[in-house]
Amino acid sequence: MKSILRTNETEGRMNDMKDAREKIREKMEREGLSEAAVKAFLHGVEELQKAAKMTVGEREISPVDELPAWERLVENAPIADEDLLRQLVVIKLNGGLGTSMGLQKAKSLLEIKPGVTFLDLIVRQIKALREGATHGVRLLLMNSFSTSADTMQHLAHYAADGFADAHEVELMQNKVPKLLRESLEPVAMPGRPELEWCPPGHGDLYAALAGSGWLEKLLDRGIRYAFISNSDNLGAQPDARFLSWFAQSAAPFVMEVTRRTEADKKGGHLARRNSDGQLILREIAQCPDEDIPFFQDISRHRFFNTNNLWIRLDSLKQYMEDHDGVIPLPVICNAKHADPRDASSPEVYQLETAMGAALQCFHGAAAVCVPRSRFFPVKTSSDLLLLRSDAVEIDAAGRMSLAPECNGVAPVVQLDSSLYKLVDSLEELGVPSLKRVRHLTVHSKHHFSPGEELCGDVEV
Repeated sequence: MKSILRTNETEGRMNDMKDAREKIREKMEREGLSEAAVKAFLHGVEELQKAAKMTVGEREISPVDELPAWERLVENAPIADEDLLRQLVVIKLNGGLGTSMGLQKAKSLLEIKPGVTFLDLIVRQIKALREGATHGVRLLLMNSFSTSADTMQHLAHYAADGFADAHEVELMQNKVPKLLRESLEPVAMPGRPELEWCPPGHGDLYAALAGSGWLEKLLDRGIRYAFISNSDNLGAQPDARFLSWFAQSAAPFVMEVTRRTEADKKGGHLARRNSDGQLILREIAQCPDEDIPFFQDISRHRFFNTNNLWIRLDSLKQYMEDHDGVIPLPVICNAKHADPRDASSPEVYQLETAMGAALQCFHGAAAVCVPRSRFFPVKTSSDLLLLRSDAVEIDAAGRMSLAPECNGVAPVVQLDSSLYKLVDSLEELGVPSLKRVRHLTVHSKHHFSPGEELCGDVEV
């Protein structure tokens, strides 16, 4: 009798799981999402339903002690010729709004120098690589529904250079349903349907490429290599010498990592899986609580992911074909409320994935230790003030570098977040000269004269 009851209970749970998956599929198909997007999301749901292990414990991995150095690889590699440059697409993740800094538009439209936005800098870099090539490097922006209109409006300034046609430069990010915690069925929010959906994380890149037809289109055009990075990482510049090395290597996937500092303790780190020696990326959300001290030990786990990736598109296509159209990425499950501003709204799970986690999927995937200059993200007003100052120089080709007076070390800028969180507040603060500053801390309301010379350690 007990075994019959257990069987009935098991069958009931399996039927409930099947019903939830069917409802998810129906909802996503009604929204017009691609089969690749549906399959990718259902993979994560199935992992959640099976109570699959979503953590990576310290005993399962080993630290990575040494890696090839970017400088040495680039030094010994020839500059990519015109034929090789034609085979490169630069993909920028451009789906984020600058809401944390007080913006309601694409973050890449922030000005970093007078009249120059992140997006302008990206276009400059592509145009520089195209010089002398009949059909040069292609640019593809992965926009969200929130950033598409603003981005394309700005790119209209570059119509003569071929950047204004959305059909040629835009890859749309998918969206995924929020799931009720108890049943894992899609949440319903009558009258506010926008709250039923959430971003899928940048791991969505692979499903977006396949489902949109862009992966096939790029390969048909002879494009074999992709350099991928965040649009707010101004250090992530495509490099013709590294492209040459990557094309000659046997690696299907290369992750740029850099040395961790105390500021990077929460960022995903590189590790080697003990069971098979495969390189993997471990995010803090995947780390068991008891192992957090190991995770944050920067002398143990020395390298963190810059989110700059190099991928062979033919290898990506083959892998997806071999795995039913899915890159089986680890799932990050976030428990929230359907309406973030209303604690009485339904409790939901939001599932997301990280694109760097695909490192573990490709046999022969590699990592390269890059200089810190290739990781220069703009996350706060402090970062933006540094970029707007004379400590950072940008040339006509869009290359960013530190002023010679910095001696290779960027000034550390710390603005009181309660006073200077929003971009508008920087207008009141002003932009002083920072090229001779080691550390600038501002605790109170202040105004610097334009170019006001500061030196050493400065505290206001």
